[in-house]
Amino acid sequence: MNSDELPIAADADVREQEETRDRSSLPIDKEKRSLVERVEAEQPLLSTPDATTLTTAEQRVADLQRREQVLRREIATLQASQARLQEETAAAQSAMGRLIQEGLKELEQRKQTLQISVEQLERRQERIRNEMKTTFAGVSQELAIRVQSFKDYLVGSLQDLALAAEQLDLPQSGNVTGMTEKASAPAEAFSKQETVPPLAEQSFQEQTKKIRNLLDQYRNRPDYYGSTWQLRRTFEPVHADRVSGWFFTQGGRGAVRTMGSRLQNILIASATISILHTLYGDRLRALVLAQSPERLGEWRRGLQDCLGLTRSEFGPERGVGLFEDPLPLVQKADRLVKDGLLPLIIIDETEDDISLGLLQFPLWLAFAPNPQVPTYSY
Repeated sequence: MNSDELPIAADADVREQEETRDRSSLPIDKEKRSLVERVEAEQPLLSTPDATTLTTAEQRVADLQRREQVLRREIATLQASQARLQEETAAAQSAMGRLIQEGLKELEQRKQTLQISVEQLERRQERIRNEMKTTFAGVSQELAIRVQSFKDYLVGSLQDLALAAEQLDLPQSGNVTGMTEKASAPAEAFSKQETVPPLAEQSFQEQTKKIRNLLDQYRNRPDYYGSTWQLRRTFEPVHADRVSGWFFTQGGRGAVRTMGSRLQNILIASATISILHTLYGDRLRALVLAQSPERLGEWRRGLQDCLGLTRSEFGPERGVGLFEDPLPLVQKADRLVKDGLLPLIIIDETEDDISLGLLQFPLWLAFAPNPQVPTYSY
């Protein structure tokens, strides 16, 4: 065997030993390697689920924290909104309460104001009603009364003139003496009668008492639907004082101070006419003197309202005569006296000059103007 083969053999032995050693250690290495491989294989398996779970848990925790924060913010927002709503509700309730109180207060004030207004209107209504009763149709109707009265006066005067012309009986020349004798007979008969009513004499206590009773009746128990020639209007104490003074102080012949209104003066004259008509019946004739047809028309309307007269009661030969001039009135009064009748002459306030012929008659009533108040006229 050569030298080259010895190293090869040695190497072969070494390799054989190593292979033997390797073969002997092979099970151990395989077991160790398999264990290591199994551990290494299991280690990723073990570590991978834990990391994923941890990451998922952390994400869930983070999500829950975020949701918690969101919920907390929402809860805080809702609480703030609730508090704000409660404040607004309280403020609205408070404002509503104030509005209700103010509304109730305003309604109470309006109620009180309305009650005061109603009371004032009721008092005004009562005053106007009394004034209308006192002034017949009310002063507000004065203009309408003037126009209508003037029309009524003209129509009535024309009717009276036509009737008087129809009844006029012109005597023949041969009968003048006989008519004079016939006219003297009533004059002599009337001269034997008592023409001046004894109103102011103390011996007529019964008549005085009757007049006072009538004045009390007119003042306390007015009859708005009484018979004709009875006073139908409210009669105040101031009116009764003037009528009583004219009867008992002036004896039925004199002037009384004006009431400041023709309607008020007509009321006094109506009460006087009513009393005299009660005392003397159809013997009484009222003769009214005024300066214009308008005033006479107002006297006609006023007497109709106060005494319940109709158109048939006005005229030269009837219960009431209306005159613009004193001369025809004096002539008419003379004829009435000769016929045994009792004329009552009523002179309007606007008559500046009174004829002396009017003062000769037993009964006359003049309304004297107040020097401190201008005389009304149209």
